[in-house]
Amino acid sequence: MKEFKYLAAFSIPLTAWVGISLGGYYTFLTPLYAFVFIPLLEMLLPEDPANTSPAVKATDRINPVFDWLLYLNIPIIMLLLWFAFNIVADNAHPIYEYIGIAFSVGIVLGTNGINVGHELGHRISGVERFLGKILLLPSLYMHFYVEHNFGHHLHAATPEDPATARYNQSVYSFWFTSVIRQYTNAWKIQLKLLQTGNKPFLSTDNNMFWFSLFQAAYLLLLWAVFGIETVGFAILCAIIGFLLLETVNYIEHYGLLRKKLPSGRYERVQEIHSWNSNHLVGRIVLYELTRHSDHHYKSSKKYQLLDYHSKSPDMPFGYPTSMVLALIPPLWFRIMNPRIPEAMKPA
Repeated sequence: MKEFKYLAAFSIPLTAWVGISLGGYYTFLTPLYAFVFIPLLEMLLPEDPANTSPAVKATDRINPVFDWLLYLNIPIIMLLLWFAFNIVADNAHPIYEYIGIAFSVGIVLGTNGINVGHELGHRISGVERFLGKILLLPSLYMHFYVEHNFGHHLHAATPEDPATARYNQSVYSFWFTSVIRQYTNAWKIQLKLLQTGNKPFLSTDNNMFWFSLFQAAYLLLLWAVFGIETVGFAILCAIIGFLLLETVNYIEHYGLLRKKLPSGRYERVQEIHSWNSNHLVGRIVLYELTRHSDHHYKSSKKYQLLDYHSKSPDMPFGYPTSMVLALIPPLWFRIMNPRIPEAMKPA
């Protein structure tokens, strides 16, 4: 029954639903829960570095409950969006309330949307990859599927990777460089894939073309149903959602670099090229995203099977706490820079 611990991941959309329902300052309940309550809880609870035994893994690998816990995020997010859009469309609330709703919805899009979309985007099944793309749609970040799977996993922990933060680069600078470079890289990767496969631009395999079309259709549908103000609100929610993702990207590989070999190629991605955290609450609500080294070591592994490697660099805090610290660059640099191996630091 341990699979049901991941039901805790639904506590974030639940707080969003409750906060939006209550209205007023309660609309800020989700950011308070995600970035105040969870970090405090992580500091109180012990870390859990234990790995699942091979025998249990064999069972967990084929247990469909782990997968359905991911799929359930789709109706939850769509219902939350419908609920929020209806409230915003009536234009009967103060501006601070709209801001609270936007942050609540945006956080859900980043955690239960993009994060789960990322997990499903690595699956072998075409149906699961399609479901992953649906979860990226409300954040207007569908290009993440192309860049992450065909770019980031190839170039992680190198200067060529837009999703790897440089040593002493602030998260605010990283937001700007990563968002722009990931989008442009996604188009470059897509065009190269089409060329390699001898496919025309207007092909069913041109994900980037269809992603652009679907995202435009999504916004046009909102305009037709709810009005132009709701379109602006949806875009704000999307920005909050994908900046949450980029903050996670920032802390995952900050300052870590792979060696460049005499051949001009980089050493293969190892367990030392991602920051890990064994803080239990962050592990559960983020579907084991914090065991990021093992994810890069073997990206096809399902979240419930990811291992902790003792050689991986550990964060002193969980991912939610680290994301808050990243927003204060001097404090972040003071805590994290000494933890980066000297060989990886710029000369």
